Amino acid sequence: MQEALLTIYPWLKIGHVTFVVFWMAGLFMLPRQGIYMLDHASGSEGEAKWAERMGKLRKIILAPSMIIVWLLGLSLAVATGAFSGAGWLHAKLFLVLILTGYHGWLVGQTKKMARGERPLTERTLRMIGEVPGLLLIVIVTLVYLRPF
Repeated sequence: MQEALLTIYPWLKIGHVTFVVFWMAGLFMLPRQGIYMLDHASGSEGEAKWAERMGKLRKIILAPSMIIVWLLGLSLAVATGAFSGAGWLHAKLFLVLILTGYHGWLVGQTKKMARGERPLTERTLRMIGEVPGLLLIVIVTLVYLRPF
């Protein structure tokens, strides 16, 4: 299996990076859409439109991208034998697990918002909107520098 994956390694890498970009874009957009939803009263037509937009973002971009990122990333690790002795990869995987947990938590919060609840303030949404970017900086640093 490892040999087969190595033959398509460049395509795995292209797909992985592409879907990371899609996933990150969605993670940046979702809190922003939540902020826009807060401008509308619970039960209003405006709230319903933002709830629909957030639902589409979650279903069409976020969930598929996250799944593809994981599948391609693990395939890359298997292809290169990176699981043995690559401390940087273990750190990266830990951070991607945190990012995945953040994704799940954020989806839960936006589903509550779509039901008319307001679990997060505008300030909180603005602050948590920076989480993916901060994690991305550390993850990219680990991938390119491989410090350990």
